[in-house]
Amino acid sequence: MTDRVLVLNSGSSSVKYRLYDGETVRDSGTVERIGEPDGGPADHAGAVREILGRLDLAGLTAVGHRVVHGGRRFSTPVLVDDAVFAAIGELVPLAPLHNPANLAGIEVARELLPDVPQVAVFDTAFHHTLPEAGYTYAIDRDTARRYDIRRYGFHGTSHAYVSRRTAELLDRPYDRLRTISLHLGNGASACAVDGGRSVATSMGMSPLEGLVMGTRSGDLDPTVVFHLRREAGMTVDEIDDLLNHRSGLLGLTGVNDMREVLARRADGDAAATLAFAVYCRRITGYVGAYYALLGRVDAVTFTAGVGEHSAEVRAAALAGLDRLGIAVDPDRNAGSGDRVISPAGAEVAVCVVGTDEEREIARETRAVVGAGG
Repeated sequence: MTDRVLVLNSGSSSVKYRLYDGETVRDSGTVERIGEPDGGPADHAGAVREILGRLDLAGLTAVGHRVVHGGRRFSTPVLVDDAVFAAIGELVPLAPLHNPANLAGIEVARELLPDVPQVAVFDTAFHHTLPEAGYTYAIDRDTARRYDIRRYGFHGTSHAYVSRRTAELLDRPYDRLRTISLHLGNGASACAVDGGRSVATSMGMSPLEGLVMGTRSGDLDPTVVFHLRREAGMTVDEIDDLLNHRSGLLGLTGVNDMREVLARRADGDAAATLAFAVYCRRITGYVGAYYALLGRVDAVTFTAGVGEHSAEVRAAALAGLDRLGIAVDPDRNAGSGDRVISPAGAEVAVCVVGTDEEREIARETRAVVGAGG
């Protein structure tokens, strides 16, 4: 009998689900607008109850849960027991918007499916291979240790899947490939992957650091926070809201959808033109930095909503990197699907790969429970 794995991917206001029979998707969907007025279910627990009530779960082998933050403790996926559940709860201060939602889904699944193994797959786990110099911030080390301040990195399941898929696309050994993975969606991050190991990533202690995003600022001088507190009288919570929910593309243009930014840019809108330049310049800088860290790059791969669908962003983000062997072929860039978009014979392959976090979570869940042999 083929193994059956249910994947639950909880975000701050939605839950994606996908039911697999082996590698075949039998059912999938998303419960959205959780907790919103006139929206969906009142909370994540209600959303997961709704999902489990609508699916045929006969013969279910395991449930894989995306958990955003695993802190220092969780470097691999784990079977959930009471101790693991409690430990994830202790990490809520590091991911207050996400870990509670992840915990709610796990709690309901354990209640309704008591005989089915539950597996937690952590967004941060892929980045536990970062070298110490790559995850350490240059602040007082005792303070950092006491409050768990370090780079954790996120989008780990996406970067793991995409870097492996890039090796398949290029027919190259994964354990020898050096890849720069660019996950560009409403959230965005870069990752340097050396032989299947994350060695650098742009998101830090939280998903706020790094690239420009839909509503997040990305890299910012910490003095901005002090300045807003002292000069504008803003509270810590107000500054948090500004940088996480009212910055990025939204802060620069009033919209957080890159498609709208591109449309306004095409019409000559100055704000959209500047936002596009800021967005792409940040990516260019990270690609150059990660090239230097890796020493040799075999592939640069774009993924997620913007990365997969915006030829303009891909071309602009890599413009001027020809001396590094990185270039984009306009005709190939205009295509669709998983593909190589660099010129024939290019020193560095530039690729587009559709991410599939749910499939990666299912793969890691099977590895934990030993499903499917």
